[in-house]
Order: sequence, then C-alpha cells, then structure tokens
Amino acid sequence: MNEFELIAQLSRSLPGNASVIVGAGDDCAVLDSGQPGRYLLLKTDAVVQGVHFSATTEPERIGHKALGRCLSDIAAMAGRPIAALVTMALPTHFEAPFLQRIYDGMSLLAKRHGVAIVGGETTTNPERLLISVCVLGDVAADKCILRSGAEAGDALFVTGDLGGSLAGKHLEFEPRLAEARWLADHFAIHAMIDLSDGLAGDLRHLLRLSNGGAEILAGAIPISRAAKMQARTESSARTPLLAALSDGEDFELLFTVAGRVAVPLLDAWKKQFSKTRLSCIGKITSAPGLKLRDKTGLRPLEAHGYVHFS
Repeated sequence: MNEFELIAQLSRSLPGNASVIVGAGDDCAVLDSGQPGRYLLLKTDAVVQGVHFSATTEPERIGHKALGRCLSDIAAMAGRPIAALVTMALPTHFEAPFLQRIYDGMSLLAKRHGVAIVGGETTTNPERLLISVCVLGDVAADKCILRSGAEAGDALFVTGDLGGSLAGKHLEFEPRLAEARWLADHFAIHAMIDLSDGLAGDLRHLLRLSNGGAEILAGAIPISRAAKMQARTESSARTPLLAALSDGEDFELLFTVAGRVAVPLLDAWKKQFSKTRLSCIGKITSAPGLKLRDKTGLRPLEAHGYVHFS
C-alpha cells in the first residue's frame, strides 16, 4: 500500500458535519465560516529531519519551509492565510537557540504574508526533529478554487520553473499567494493544485478529482536551471525533463482555464508578474489518462511524482 492508497482508505470513514464544504482530498479542507459569502480554509503539514531537511540545514530555512508548505496549499485554493499553530516534536538533545532560529525563519515568512503565529505545542520525539504546522485561512466562496473543476478543452498552466528543487528551492520558495488571488480575481480558474509531489504526480491528483485526462507538451515544460545543471553533473540517465516531471517540492501552481482565455491570461500575467514565468504546458482532455507529446509523437506518460512510501 502506498501513501495515497493509505490516505484514500483512511479518508473513507472520516466523520463530517454540516460545516464541511470540502473534506479530505483537496489542498485544504473548506469549511462554512458562518459568514455569508466566505469559507474557512484549514491545512496541516509536517516536516521531518532526514526527510524534508538535513541535520546541517540552516534553522531559519527549516522554519521557512515548515510554514511555507501550508501557505502554498492555501494559495492553491486562492485563499488568504490568517493564523498558524506550530507543534515541535523535539529529540532528546536539543538546543534552544537552534529552535529559536527556526521560529525566526517562520516569523519572517509569516510577517511577509500577514500571518499570526498564535501558539502550538511542544512534545518529544527521541530520534529526530519534527515540526507540524496548521494554518487557518479564508476565501470568498465564489473565488475558492478546487482540484475538481477541470474541463475538457481547458488550457493547462504552471508557474515558475520545475525540477532540481533539492539544489535549494525546496527550502527558500515563496508561496504563490498573491499570484493565486490575482488569478481568481481576474479569470475563471477551473481547477488548481500546488506542486509538492511533482508535476506528474500532482497533475494525476487533479485529473482524478476532475474525472478527465490531459496531454502535456514536453517542449513547453519549464525546466529549471538547477535540473539542467544536475543532469550535466550526474552520471545517470535522469534527464532534465524527468526531473521537472517528478522531483517534487517545486511549490508552484498548476491550474486550468478555458482555452479561449489562454492568450489574454498570458498577456495580463506578463504585465502583472513580469519576473515570474507562466507556461501553458498542455490541455485537459475528455479521454482519461495522462499523455506526453514530444518529437516522437504522443504516448502515455510513465513518470510519477514523489511518494513518501510505497
């Protein structure tokens, strides 16, 4: 049983109540706020030493990543983060100044996006450091974007560059909160997801909830310089394209919009976010399955994203 099969099994029996608009399965849970026209967003995520960062990672970058992962999920719903709770599970031997620097990294990112850190919990975890963050946000009900709205004929877009995140980006990314809210305010975005498990994996998550398929263009995928450099220095068959498809932890936005507005969206984006690349990488299809088109033609995409266990 892999990570996503386990999640699906556990999610089938979760209790709900009248406040739940969207439960497990999307980037955030969506709840009725009690205020007309607004939803609450709830997200939790964790980083673990040896999995998401190393013992030598600068503590400020650990804190940035721990909070940033949740903020990226809030962005995927076009939401606004409000407050965060932080749980620290500490190894037997820890240094208080090191932990303070982790909080400094979180606080810097939180202040940049107007997020209050309002408390949390400390406990023990003898083997390694674990940090769990829960973020509360909100969004206008008519602007909330789910994974499930993609339609056949939609253009498929991705922000930024993909692949090679272990060269540093996975610790210093900037959540695309402003970009997501701008998209929701100016265009009818049908579906959106943040790229944490890799393009090939996260696109499959979106397609599964939207009951559709997709064709992506190999030549249109924005491959990062880090992924290209990695391919040159490593003696392996891992190509830059494969890295862009499957590396994970890019924390970019993948979204769909009606094909007829693809060009106007690109033009408007260039004026608003000139320093951030936006690429149209393919289209949503009515036929199921994920396919890649390259110089040899169209074929099923074999690459998958990151899975914590399988």
